[in-house]
Amino acid sequence: KATAGGGGKGMRAVWKEENIEAAFESAVQEATAAFGNGGMYMEKLIEEPRHIEIQVIGDQYGKACHLSERDCSIQRRHQKLTEETPSPFMTDNLREEMGNAAVKAAEYIKYEGAGTIEFLVDKHREFYFMEMNTRIQVEHPITEQVVDYDLIREQILVAGGVPIIGKNYFPKLHAIECRINAEDPYNDFRPSPGRITTLHTPGGHGVRLDTHVYSGYIIPPNYDSMIAKLITSAQTREEAINKMKRALDEFVIEGIATTIPFHRQLMDHPDYLAGNYTTKFMEDFEMDPKPKE
Repeated sequence: KATAGGGGKGMRAVWKEENIEAAFESAVQEATAAFGNGGMYMEKLIEEPRHIEIQVIGDQYGKACHLSERDCSIQRRHQKLTEETPSPFMTDNLREEMGNAAVKAAEYIKYEGAGTIEFLVDKHREFYFMEMNTRIQVEHPITEQVVDYDLIREQILVAGGVPIIGKNYFPKLHAIECRINAEDPYNDFRPSPGRITTLHTPGGHGVRLDTHVYSGYIIPPNYDSMIAKLITSAQTREEAINKMKRALDEFVIEGIATTIPFHRQLMDHPDYLAGNYTTKFMEDFEMDPKPKE
């Protein structure tokens, strides 16, 4: 696994000892090309885990706190597609254990600012440290929605020397984020750069949209394909899902293909509705046929 970068690049699962050398060299080449750094390390392979991360924030005085978890298990090629908090897999005891471990790690390194400590969690709810992202995450809005805490504002305050209170924050609501990418889910998520000809965005109570695009905006082929983040929050998970369905139905982007149809189908998938999914979910997911225009 690559010491630099992320997104699944420079990573290989090895099932037989005789394959280690070839896999190592292949991963080094990929990581060097992607990140300019061929450093590698080995770690235990957890099969069909949940990807659960803990949001932390630390001040200049050695104190840190956590803001509970985000479940990011629905991924394609190690790229997150949708996230939610609280995790349907989480228990109060596990949240306390993982939260305490994250705070301990942040305080040990005297971490300053907002950061995320990522874990893999196996089916027995044993958790394993994966990495720390020393920045604001794409999915930070769902945490803000459920704990009523402005992470960007707090990051600026701690950078200015303001101490944190030190208490931990726990979810009061349920929130879901769908990453809207300029990709065609009916065509193996092929990138879809081009001009947005029509844009109609959803709104209403408990609906948040973070985006930079507008009608007439040209999506270049050179950068990441994410063009918007759609977030819904409600008292319960079921309500947040229903709100997301409505928001996705209202969201119109024409001129390019987007992942809106994928998310709409995901919100009706029985395993997703049951909260029964792992990082392997997308390996078995199949899009329903594209409706005729």
